[in-house]
Amino acid sequence: MERMAPNMKALEQYDEVQARLQTMEGEHRETANSAKEVTQKFHSVQQRRHKLFMAAFNHVSRAIDDVYKDLTQVEGVLLGGTAYLSLEDPAEPYLHGVKYTAMPPAKRFRDMEQLSGGERTVAALALLFAIHHFRPSPFFVMDEVDAALDNVNVSRVADYISERAQEGGLQFVVISLKDNFYAKAQGLVGIFRDRRVECSRTITLDLERLDLNDRPR
Repeated sequence: MERMAPNMKALEQYDEVQARLQTMEGEHRETANSAKEVTQKFHSVQQRRHKLFMAAFNHVSRAIDDVYKDLTQVEGVLLGGTAYLSLEDPAEPYLHGVKYTAMPPAKRFRDMEQLSGGERTVAALALLFAIHHFRPSPFFVMDEVDAALDNVNVSRVADYISERAQEGGLQFVVISLKDNFYAKAQGLVGIFRDRRVECSRTITLDLERLDLNDRPR
């Protein structure tokens, strides 16, 4: 008879279970809504990242060939070399590499690793200037970028830098030990050690005030 007696707490237990169920359903809805909101924000950031990356890539990609041609222009030849960028994964380009190809004038295609030290230097400078074309800065500081260059390429790079500086809005501070590079400068700053007082001193020379015949050659 005791087993057949009704459970007087069943209704109370049912109400407790129902209340917990409603609480869990509410928490589930909140979690689902939060997940949806986070997913939407993630996709928004992803799209913005892709847009910004591609804007930079496309700009630099367009500029780099012109810059490289200017840096590799050979006298008597209509065009200089060829340079271009390509994406390893266009869908998500920022997750993978960007391949840079540079072909010096009158030479066949070769991987960047097979170029000479001077050719790689010119290619690197072309990339640097192309990136600067996208996000200009007021000045460059360059430390012996001409170290691996022969005299012909030193003159080309010096001419390119001189032309950019004369266009205005951009200043170059270049450390160089090659006279055919710094002869194209507007001014020189020399730093030397004064052994008498054991300190460094500077000397300056405004090349724009010199007669062209007096300039270093």
